[in-house]
Amino acid sequence: MLLLRPTVISRTSFDAEKLEYLSKTGLTKDSKMYKYVVTLIGISRIETIWDKLANFARFGFSEDEIFGLVGRSPNVLTLSTDKVQRNMTFIFGTMKLDPKMVLKQPYLLYANVDTVLKPRVLLALKMQDMDLKLQMMGPMMVRLLRMPEQRFLRLFIKCHQEDVANELMEFYKRTKEVKRLGESSKKYSKRGFPF
Repeated sequence: MLLLRPTVISRTSFDAEKLEYLSKTGLTKDSKMYKYVVTLIGISRIETIWDKLANFARFGFSEDEIFGLVGRSPNVLTLSTDKVQRNMTFIFGTMKLDPKMVLKQPYLLYANVDTVLKPRVLLALKMQDMDLKLQMMGPMMVRLLRMPEQRFLRLFIKCHQEDVANELMEFYKRTKEVKRLGESSKKYSKRGFPF
């Protein structure tokens, strides 16, 4: 654990509230994820944990669901509140998925909206508009978001006739190049070390 997070020695503090959060994850000391959850909760400030829990609660998750997610995928505590908000907004607004899908597929929170989620979802909608027989909606949508880039291209773009494949590839590249408004003028600031 010290090799993973060297700051754990100087920054670790466990008060009653952090120990309560640790017990709410439902992990036992024998669990494989226990050491990661202990490390992340130990080095995080209590205010940071409150902010991250409140951020998930805004999207309708109960406290038990949030701690269950932390127990299964502890690195959600390392995600910024902005990233979680962007991803959740995209998942609800554009993908029209149920919020509880994030509990089953935490990958949706880790994926980059601009380079993975948005281009692939918009390509799926374009394919649906073109009435192509290979559809990517429904449960297949979540699977295709986890695919490596080359496999995704081979299975969903290059499998079509050359003219259709070229049109889809051009559309896909254009959507990957579009950046969020104001991204170039964003000033990066960190509130605390390391999170």
